[in-house]
Amino acid sequence: MQQPITPDADDLTLALALADAADAIALQRYRAVDLVVETKPDLTPVTEADRAIEEALRALLAQARPDDQVLGEEYGGARERRGRQWVIDPIDGTKNYVRGVPVWATLIGLVVDDHATVGVVSAPALGRRWWAARGRGAHGRGPEGERVLRVSAVSAMADASLSISDHVGWPPDRLAALTGAVWRSRAYGDFWSHLLVAEGAVDVAAEPELNLWDVAGLVTIIEEAGGRITGVDGSPVLGAGSGLTTNGRLHDAALALLGA
Repeated sequence: MQQPITPDADDLTLALALADAADAIALQRYRAVDLVVETKPDLTPVTEADRAIEEALRALLAQARPDDQVLGEEYGGARERRGRQWVIDPIDGTKNYVRGVPVWATLIGLVVDDHATVGVVSAPALGRRWWAARGRGAHGRGPEGERVLRVSAVSAMADASLSISDHVGWPPDRLAALTGAVWRSRAYGDFWSHLLVAEGAVDVAAEPELNLWDVAGLVTIIEEAGGRITGVDGSPVLGAGSGLTTNGRLHDAALALLGA
């Protein structure tokens, strides 16, 4: 059901409504033969859909929360993380989006005085959405229906399932130490690796290079599901530039394998 966008809506309701708007734009251009794709200065792709989503969400936030700050991947914004700040990744997984791979999502996070308080991740091509607000639990919806999210109870690295995005950015010895210690490793990639931990399907997820908009929408969901997320060096994730997500029980062991 589409959520209302009104000034008196609570923050989670608003974030869900923003995700509805993003889904509509993203799906309209997904697999379009005339999709416009450009290369940014950092050599990553950006599509017309990325820009259109961020523009639309900024306009909706200007109406519903005119006093809040906004930081987005495509149009920037303040990075101080003071006060109330909405952090938007219009399409996480743009390379997948461009190639017609369904693993991409819009990430929406609300950070208040450097603390993540609301998170919504919507992956409409997968038919999945995840959401949480601080103190209200984490929830997910997919083809199997809606459910409360909870991390796994796996307590030994030798029994753990690990997901990464790829091998880029890792010191080879650190990644080898981590993959060599677990039962199974896969590269589900991007947001999905971390949210599979929140679902209890994966036990550890790690990425060596992340921007604030890559993680702000994930933090509340992971923590409300009982998990833990930090930088790969153990520092607070919102400023770390990397991400390590675990079910909590395995976090210290994973950090040790990564040399933290």
